[in-house]
Amino acid sequence: MNYIPLSDYKRKWIFTHQSLPIAESDLADIKPMTEARAGQLWQEFVSKDSPTPDHFGKQDWPTHQSVWKNRLVWQSAWDNDEDLPDEFLAHFPWEDNIVIYFCYDKHNVVESRWGIFKKYWKNFLFYDDKPILLGRRRKEVAMFEQSGEVVIGTRQS
Repeated sequence: MNYIPLSDYKRKWIFTHQSLPIAESDLADIKPMTEARAGQLWQEFVSKDSPTPDHFGKQDWPTHQSVWKNRLVWQSAWDNDEDLPDEFLAHFPWEDNIVIYFCYDKHNVVESRWGIFKKYWKNFLFYDDKPILLGRRRKEVAMFEQSGEVVIGTRQS
């Protein structure tokens, strides 16, 4: 089993918070992974050694400056109830059905679809301590920071 029910996810409140409601029909496309599956995906795509973004070492691609092409502010769009910045969206030429992984840490990864993420990005960012956005079989990446900024770039295989 790769997923746990959203009702059992310890951070489920970020997707059920009254101030940012998610349509019941869309909740089915927000799939928290089991700790084992999250760990496996984290090791495969993010870091073999570091359990959280705060522990990334020089061997981890998110620390490589060559990955990151641009730094944008997401906080003002959040504060003003706007969509993700156009410059952010332009970096991700993905169709809405592309599977995405929103990686908070080694034990907290949520799978969804690009269209769902774009629609409910504020929910995903209730935890903004360097979560990483990856797309299945895609090289474009983003890492969100508590400063209200996001770095976007391209990771190597």
